[in-house]
Amino acid sequence: MSNAVSGLPIGRGLLCLIVAGVAWGTAGAVATLAYGVSDLGPVALSFWRCASGLVLLAAVRLLRPRARTAPRQPLGRKALRAAVTGLGLAVFQTGYFAAVQVTGLAVATVVSLGAGPVFVAVGARLTLGERLGRGGVTAVAGALAGLGVLTLWDDGSAVRPWGVLLGLGSAAGGCAMTLLTRRWGRDGEADAAGTSVGVFAVTSALLLPFALAEGLVPHTARPALLLWLLAYLATVPTALAYTLYFAGAAAVRSATVSVIMLLEPVGAAVLAVVLFGERLTAPTLLGTLLMLGSVTGLAMAETRAGRRGEPVPV
Repeated sequence: MSNAVSGLPIGRGLLCLIVAGVAWGTAGAVATLAYGVSDLGPVALSFWRCASGLVLLAAVRLLRPRARTAPRQPLGRKALRAAVTGLGLAVFQTGYFAAVQVTGLAVATVVSLGAGPVFVAVGARLTLGERLGRGGVTAVAGALAGLGVLTLWDDGSAVRPWGVLLGLGSAAGGCAMTLLTRRWGRDGEADAAGTSVGVFAVTSALLLPFALAEGLVPHTARPALLLWLLAYLATVPTALAYTLYFAGAAAVRSATVSVIMLLEPVGAAVLAVVLFGERLTAPTLLGTLLMLGSVTGLAMAETRAGRRGEPVPV
């Protein structure tokens, strides 16, 4: 699948995704710290993350001269795409933070980001014409088995079915974002900075009423630490990471995007164990290995197809 229409070389797109994945991997740890020092809820946290990221991106966009290299898109089409992608981001981000609060950082991240590649592989086959093949079917089956182990084999660990469902909802929202961004990048209508600003504006508006109902202004005995955490969340895993994600996802095939994004759950799981003392019990570890092994198999199948020169439907 050619990336010529996206305007970004494949190598640079991959680098953007790698940096975004590493940055995203710190978001769950920051959310856990914010929950520990305040009564901030997941919806309010998601709102402040998006609203602050929007302010940063808008300021950068105003101060930075824009090169006009792509034709302008109709305003109605841009608004519709920002609305749909913003809804996907709201589901993805808020579902993840809620899952972290319910079932812990390690399990929430494994479920949310582990299920993502499976959803993307199936969605890409149905909407973009990318074939799964036997390797893809095996990967889907293995990932579902891993999720079953995480959900049903609970030996007293922090796995909670409601948290797993929230994580799966988050994965569905992320899948929608990935597929839509790839579709539009393939059509030559990708604009990472403009997409990020529009999406964050829509997401902030969608989350605001729910954040007000949950409690928009948190109570905390450590306001300076909470502000620092929110500032970091808005800057690194939001404004920076999502701009890089939208740029890379427009240039790289959807299945590849989902595999690279597994840098996030790996990093977040390590932080969960090292910083917060969360236990990776035998069921959690087995479920994690099943899902990561399934995604690795999917990546190998993609690589073999590329070496054989098999065309990817567009």
